[in-house]
Amino acid sequence: MESDNKDVLDGVITAYRAIIEDRYQYENIKEKYTLPASFDAERINRFRRYFLEYVYPDLEQRDALNEAFESLDNYIKNPDKLLRILIDSSRLIFKFGRHLPKILKAGIQALRSFRKANEFERKLVKSALDKAQTPPFKKEDIHSFIRGLSRKEIDQFIESSESLFSVLHDRKLVKKIQEIVEYLIQKMKQRPNVYSEAEIKGLSIGYEMIKNGDQLFNEMSTEDQQQIFEFIVMVERDTLDQIFNSTT
Repeated sequence: MESDNKDVLDGVITAYRAIIEDRYQYENIKEKYTLPASFDAERINRFRRYFLEYVYPDLEQRDALNEAFESLDNYIKNPDKLLRILIDSSRLIFKFGRHLPKILKAGIQALRSFRKANEFERKLVKSALDKAQTPPFKKEDIHSFIRGLSRKEIDQFIESSESLFSVLHDRKLVKKIQEIVEYLIQKMKQRPNVYSEAEIKGLSIGYEMIKNGDQLFNEMSTEDQQQIFEFIVMVERDTLDQIFNSTT
């Protein structure tokens, strides 16, 4: 039974990645929406690559990422454990002061958003099992699994996506998060008897996710950043709303 579930999960992952690949093709988006001027084919490709590499990675990458994030889950659920690592840093305390816990929690919220995508896939697996369907899955199958979820589950997933991109497009905040997480990694590496390699790897992968997400908005005007942030959130919300509310 566990093997069957793994086959269904792999089928869901593969099919949902294909949907993301199709959703963020320049011609497809251009046909449905009036694009912000700065959202050209190259920038759309960059966002699509980010989704497929970090939010919905392929099967080969998935096991390594899951292992890393499983080791981080305890910290994601209890950010005070990470905060305790920071309290002996006079440099960070002097620089960020009373805002330090708030900045760290914003970073944790971004990492939690990546896990929400994983949870969403597992809910699609349950929906597939409830319908007694087996892979390979077509786009229409995935749409039917999404319609098998509750409105609340859909809204929670949409909100987690919005939360992730709200952090990534906040230029000042995301730079502070990177500085703090980079410091945490350094401190954990200095205490190998306290922090495992898996924990350090998990935080390092989280750092890379945030750093590369930050780069999506680099070298853009503040107005362009806001337009693209709002546009991505709209595309994700519109797509899931349309699927959930459709009957075919």
